[in-house]
Amino acid sequence: MELPPPQTILAIAIVIFFAIGLHEYAHAKFADVAGDPTPRYYGRVTLNLTKHFDPIGTLMIIFTSLTGFGIGWGKPVPMDPRKMRNPRWDHFAAVAAGPISNILQATVYALILRLLLRSDSELLQAGSGFIGQLLLYGVMINLALCFFNLIPLGPLDGHWLAGSFMPEPVQIRWYMFNRTYGTFLLLGLVLLGQMGQGRSLLSMIIGPPINATFRFLTGIPMPIY
Repeated sequence: MELPPPQTILAIAIVIFFAIGLHEYAHAKFADVAGDPTPRYYGRVTLNLTKHFDPIGTLMIIFTSLTGFGIGWGKPVPMDPRKMRNPRWDHFAAVAAGPISNILQATVYALILRLLLRSDSELLQAGSGFIGQLLLYGVMINLALCFFNLIPLGPLDGHWLAGSFMPEPVQIRWYMFNRTYGTFLLLGLVLLGQMGQGRSLLSMIIGPPINATFRFLTGIPMPIY
């Protein structure tokens, strides 16, 4: 695999740092506000974003950002819904806060991109300059993280969100299934997608919402690098 130019790698690294770090901070902060002391006990209610990175998830997003959509995850935030004031809905909100943070970040990048496009700024250089790539990857990677994390397989946020609406006996079995098999199914889905020659199942699942939201936020089609 041929590596992209250094400025592209730098742009991707900056976007990933904030995309993952703020995603995990949002989980921790909402759980803390809901009364759960667990994230604070483990030092996760912090804007020191280096505390929120998982080695495998970070390597995954770096690799996939260089070859397509940026998909990965951060270091899971420990939570105890039983210690929240309204366990079901507070836990749901704390989990949903992560993907929502990525939508908000994508929106900020997209708004700046729209402003520069309207001013016909030379900073963009048709997406080839550093600022242009930072903004484009800022939208793409954050949207990819959001929709990827909504897949209902452990350890992603989607399996917690789906479990929130299940009756307790089914919910317990669902969480146990994901703890035992979910991660392996997820890794298989990702790796098969990277090794395949045609459109992968993963790209067919998250590609359409990423493309549609990118166009909605930026007003332009999503570029292919």
